[in-house]
Amino acid sequence: MSTKVLPFSNDEIIGLTRQYQTPFHLYDEKGIRENARKLKDAFSWAPAFYEYFAVKAAPNPFLMTIFKQEGMGADCSSMAELELAKRCGIVGEDIMFSSNDTPADEFKAAKDLGAIINLDDISHIKFLEDCAGLPELVCFRYNPGSARTGNVIIGSPHEAKYGFTKDQMLDGYKILKDKGVKRFGLHAMVASNELNYQYFIDTAVMLFERVAEISKEVGIKFEFVNLGGGIGIPYRPEDNPVDLNAVSSGIKAAYEKIIVPANQHPLKIYLECGRMMTGPYGILVSKVLHIKKTYKNYVGLDACMVNLMRPALYGAYHHITVIGKENHPSDQTYDVTGSLCENNDKFAIDRKLPTVTPGDIFVIHDAGAHGHAMGFNYNGKTRSAELLRRENGTTIQIRRAETIEDLFATLDFNALKSF
Repeated sequence: MSTKVLPFSNDEIIGLTRQYQTPFHLYDEKGIRENARKLKDAFSWAPAFYEYFAVKAAPNPFLMTIFKQEGMGADCSSMAELELAKRCGIVGEDIMFSSNDTPADEFKAAKDLGAIINLDDISHIKFLEDCAGLPELVCFRYNPGSARTGNVIIGSPHEAKYGFTKDQMLDGYKILKDKGVKRFGLHAMVASNELNYQYFIDTAVMLFERVAEISKEVGIKFEFVNLGGGIGIPYRPEDNPVDLNAVSSGIKAAYEKIIVPANQHPLKIYLECGRMMTGPYGILVSKVLHIKKTYKNYVGLDACMVNLMRPALYGAYHHITVIGKENHPSDQTYDVTGSLCENNDKFAIDRKLPTVTPGDIFVIHDAGAHGHAMGFNYNGKTRSAELLRRENGTTIQIRRAETIEDLFATLDFNALKSF
């Protein structure tokens, strides 16, 4: 059976299960920092390169601060994410605010913070102007429609709710120019968790071509292109990570071929990666509660889709290691389940594993993005703690586990007495 290597030792994981109640998420600071530096190095050729960490992937201030210390910003899409960035000291144009169906108070908050506002629809120009006023820098999100294909997570661009059409962008930039806006950006995000490196080069080519066309027709100069995120990670042991140097090399060639002749050099290059920044550097640690044998064999964990819903939501694969049984034969077939009153509450279906017994420790790999972040409280389940293994080898708690009282905090039991 194919395996994946953990950045944590078995003794370390076992020790943490004695100190903290399972399940919990555990992140590796060293791996996160090294990966951030690798991304920056790959794009060192660019006139100016900047990564806006997609906060939605792992909205924890400790993780966001790591990226701030590595010279990166925050890609935000809601009021809470804006507030998180602010409390981490990430303000001004270190924030990229990309949202859709945006309330007026969120536009106002983004503008008050000095964030770059990335508009999702041509009607939002007037909406933003009316509720907060137009800033000096405005970006549009482009939806290429049938000109590009998406994937299962983000869907086909033609059917996606996001972004401007090509014609709407032309009209939109003309409107901005007429209203006195002086600085302009362009953005697209057309795939998620994509492992084909050529996809990102093709996205850059598409956006560079739009920059050349629009700048000529409207008479504006673009300040930056935000190539989006969507760089996938190797969830399966047989998968290979995206070659960042190959991505960068292809984008550089497109830049020199399209942007330089269009007199748009220097053009800043931005990314808004989330999954690839933290995903491989976080795990979900859980214990086996029960073994059930009926029409199938089931492993029941103390974790459930509250802690990681990607398998239930997307049918996504997450590799599983049974601590201490890595060298045992994987000759048993199990469904690995949680305790929610939903039959799709499964981390794996028909997964080959060693013989499992109650008390075994399960590690679910690549849970560092869209894991804890997508948690919820159905069935009154409480979300788990988050831990961070520091570069010096110590481990700290960066979010405590929720309690029942946390769930009840918004209920008025006193009013119930007179109900």
